[in-house]
Amino acid sequence: ISWNHYLILSTVGVIWLVSQGDMINARVFAHLNQGDFWTMGSALSWAVYCAFLRIKPREVKGNAFVAVSALLGAIVLIPVLALELIRNGMPGWNSYANTGVVTGLAYLVIFPSWLSYLLWNKGISAIGATRGEIYSHLIPLSGGLFSVMFLHVALHSYHLVSALVIMCGIALCSRPSAKKSSQQHMA
Repeated sequence: ISWNHYLILSTVGVIWLVSQGDMINARVFAHLNQGDFWTMGSALSWAVYCAFLRIKPREVKGNAFVAVSALLGAIVLIPVLALELIRNGMPGWNSYANTGVVTGLAYLVIFPSWLSYLLWNKGISAIGATRGEIYSHLIPLSGGLFSVMFLHVALHSYHLVSALVIMCGIALCSRPSAKKSSQQHMA
């Protein structure tokens, strides 16, 4: 069995989580909200980022690639910002000038924005884009885990089933292939 089959296994785990364990009845998809669409847009932009990461020349260093990606992302979001400002007007800056907002913004800039991309790029350069992409299935899994831990979402059996299927798919994809193992033994 090739790693592509294991990728499908992990993908089924993600779909199981998103559909809340009911992949046949699409009732879950009938109640999509604005946050769901932002999440889908985020997944799409992540796919584009990973596609560009595959063709990125090795000479382009991680910081430069992240900086250019962030700049392009900001440019793409300018029309969204303009529409939001037209619809709701300019926000009052006083409500944003406090320690909590500044600390939260600093956290977002450093960890999930800059550092996570640098570490992702380093991992991809070590194992390759194709093998590394399977680890993106940890994103919805961690989102589900964090929603249970911090948002007090009830833990359901579909959380556990999807976690098991995703982790099995990732573990199976991460194993060295038989062909690669035999080549290493011959060397």
